[in-house]
Amino acid sequence: MHKISLFLAGVLAVIVFALVGGTIFVVAARGFSARERPSAIEQWVARRARSMAAPSGVKDLANPVPNSSEVLEEARAHWADHCAGCHANNGSGDTEMGKRMYPPAPDMRLPDTQQMTDGELFFIIQNGVRMTGMPAWGGHSNHDEQDSWKLVRFVRHLPQVTAQEDRAMQSLNPKTPDDLKEEQEEKEFLNGENPNEQTEHHHHH
Repeated sequence: MHKISLFLAGVLAVIVFALVGGTIFVVAARGFSARERPSAIEQWVARRARSMAAPSGVKDLANPVPNSSEVLEEARAHWADHCAGCHANNGSGDTEMGKRMYPPAPDMRLPDTQQMTDGELFFIIQNGVRMTGMPAWGGHSNHDEQDSWKLVRFVRHLPQVTAQEDRAMQSLNPKTPDDLKEEQEEKEFLNGENPNEQTEHHHHH
């Protein structure tokens, strides 16, 4: 029995070393550019890293935050302001930043995320995942444990996000200078003002 255990441990070690070695070989051959599409091995390693991020004792934690409309509304606003830049309002990861990360931000509506336990999701939000673009939000001045548990509720809701919710979240998404300029021009246009005429008028004075 002891020999069988040692044999299985040896086989497992060989598999792990082969996977790690293969990943290193692929990366070394292609360089460390984030513009490259992750290989199948790298995608597997990334998924495993995410699933192994939470200690075993954390996986069974129950969400202490109630699944209410008020909690969902708060979490939706928090997600739009803090998470959507990488993950998109609907959790698809289909954003400029999310697609350009290495590995790219996952589609959190799919089973790889939805089948994780609440404890695993909470731990990842709090502590991030090494070697990925996922930061640790725990300890941030504007984010506490309750916020993380509320976000877990919203992650569960992602497959059901409606177009109406998406539109509402867009007004809460962080704005770039170009976005702010475009919004101001649209506002002036709707008010019957011509931004170009205003600029010319200002120069004449």
